[in-house]
Amino acid sequence: MAQRFRGFLPVVVDVETGGFDCNRHALLEIAVQPILIDAQGLLSPGAMTSTHVVAYPGSQIDPKSLEVNGIDPDHPFRGARDERPALDYVFAPVRAAIKAAGCQRAILVGHNAFFDLGFLNAAVARTGHKRNPFHPFSTFDTVTLAGMAYGQTVLARAVLAAGLEWDASRAHGAVYDTERTALLFCTVMNRWREGQCKSRDSGLGTRDSGSI
Repeated sequence: MAQRFRGFLPVVVDVETGGFDCNRHALLEIAVQPILIDAQGLLSPGAMTSTHVVAYPGSQIDPKSLEVNGIDPDHPFRGARDERPALDYVFAPVRAAIKAAGCQRAILVGHNAFFDLGFLNAAVARTGHKRNPFHPFSTFDTVTLAGMAYGQTVLARAVLAAGLEWDASRAHGAVYDTERTALLFCTVMNRWREGQCKSRDSGLGTRDSGSI
């Protein structure tokens, strides 16, 4: 893995929030899933880690966002952690995966990755967290990958176009969206790799030394 992505470990992240503004709306749920690589160079999703998050003091929650993600911030059995413990909880397995893969840092994989990274970075800044394993601005965005591979940019449509299953009743939860995004990422990357291997084997990937 360290050679595949220049020392970065892809880690799929999805957040559920109380709105669209990472500096104003609450972070309510986060899930992370490192990507693994086998001896043949094929990618697969690793273990999932997720937690609900207590809305930080002074944050805002748009009721329309709760209608979409189905989160009840005041549910007594939600088991939410405050932001700093929540970050500690999801960062620990990411750091362990980075070490196991021989990488230097994680790179966030997301569907509209700027959104997830924005909320992650905002929570890191609010809590003064000093051990953020993620690159602060570089990402792998499955919107771009799916648009290239399947002509689809909506997660549900891209997942279906990739030949994977989609359960609309489970959508807009951090765990399910992370799981589907991870499978989509691995599917696109593995099919690209298989295509490259076939091109090399058939000679299509070679260049005539006499051509310009």
